[in-house]
Amino acid sequence: MAMLAFREALNQAMTEEMERDPNVFLMGEEVAQYQGAYKVSQGMLQKFGEKRVIDTPITEAGFAGLGIGAAMIGLRPIVEMMTWNFAILAFDQLFNNAAKIRYMSGGQFKVPIVVRGPSGAAHALAAQHSQSLEAMLAHVPGLIVVAPSTPADGKGLLKSAVRDDNPVMFMESEMMYGQKGEVPDGEYVLPLGVGDVKRGGKDVTIIAWSKMIHVALAAAEQLKNEGIEAEVVDPRTIHPLDETVILDSVKKTNRCVIVEEAWPFASVGKEIASRIYSQAFDYLDAPIGHVNGADVPMPYAHNLEKLMLPSVPRVIDAVKEVLYR
Repeated sequence: MAMLAFREALNQAMTEEMERDPNVFLMGEEVAQYQGAYKVSQGMLQKFGEKRVIDTPITEAGFAGLGIGAAMIGLRPIVEMMTWNFAILAFDQLFNNAAKIRYMSGGQFKVPIVVRGPSGAAHALAAQHSQSLEAMLAHVPGLIVVAPSTPADGKGLLKSAVRDDNPVMFMESEMMYGQKGEVPDGEYVLPLGVGDVKRGGKDVTIIAWSKMIHVALAAAEQLKNEGIEAEVVDPRTIHPLDETVILDSVKKTNRCVIVEEAWPFASVGKEIASRIYSQAFDYLDAPIGHVNGADVPMPYAHNLEKLMLPSVPRVIDAVKEVLYR
């Protein structure tokens, strides 16, 4: 298997899908001449030309609407948002048009659009550029929400997203673009809505996604030194959620900690906990633990940013709380 950076795996996925299907095209701010704000589209303008790799003005609502219209007439647009924070300007298009047109038209229109870009905190980007918004997107019926954690998952899920006939919101951690991992050679597609056990264990289930998977795995490695075997579960797709992989793990370990970068109120983690309580309550030996970002806007100062975000020590403390309380 090739060792690829996360950005390279996403580039490979888009390139392969554009080679496979002439209806697929890429549009967004700086995706063409500049080759992507995070260099995810490097080399694609030269390969496919300016009619299929399109630089847009700084108008998120405008080019999101253009992409939705293109999808309605049979094209398969990939719309890159320079950051999901900027996509807030396009939520009217995504919530009221992309998510609802197939339903409101009685299936006469499909909306096969992928909206993708960086999500969550990076380093010192402060309150308006460091938000994890997956709960807002997952709240809306009709939107598929994906949050991959590895280069292989990024490639396999993005290829499936492009082929899906529904709008897919593809959320990439800004901190993972340079992260490397093995990616299977050849055609590699992962189904949407299917989670993955990233590490087996018997004592406690840690559920996380996107870059928080790596915090969870690091915590699990340290816990192993204390004789605690943590199982790490990655939903991969936030909506629809793979309940089976989550419930099977919790039924095995009888304890659970959920780790997410987002704010705690009305979060994805709270929804996962609700489903565990309603469907596997009798298997739990302790209340579910939660490790979230703090319920404050993101500070600019790096030391405060670190305090705001979930960390390995916080995850370890939460695991011990559910094990020994």
